[in-house]
Amino acid sequence: MASTSSNKQPLLVDHILHEVVSLDNRIIGQMDVVGTNDALQVLSAISTDGAILESIYTISRSTTPHKVNLYFSSSFDYLRPTEAVFIGSITAATTAGNVVEWDAAPKILAPFPQVGNEAQFRALYVPKNTCLWAAVESASNVTDAPLLGVQGGWY
Repeated sequence: MASTSSNKQPLLVDHILHEVVSLDNRIIGQMDVVGTNDALQVLSAISTDGAILESIYTISRSTTPHKVNLYFSSSFDYLRPTEAVFIGSITAATTAGNVVEWDAAPKILAPFPQVGNEAQFRALYVPKNTCLWAAVESASNVTDAPLLGVQGGWY
């Protein structure tokens, strides 16, 4: 069984994390990163053993259903087209203040501390030396973009 560099078994986290960021003016022209962009680094696992995100969500700030794209990259300073890997998208609600959960995270293989339907057995693993990036898919700047939140734990 794989373990981290500090010999912990998978899914045992050292400490929790919860980040919420504004995506105002953080735009990308399309799903595929082909040129310049204003993507925002949401989470960096460059100098850690990685993280697991059990919840990724948006909080709407307008009536526009902004589409938020998520990417993995080994770059920590800029989302480069040659290193960006699209991992999914989430569309914010059309009512300000409403929360939308990303329900397309991969299924997890290890026990999860909640009970209920199978949708709760999903999480996103952010591997070591990887950053999670996000941007609103838009052709022009967005000043009422949703907030993006991620919750989970660091290995």
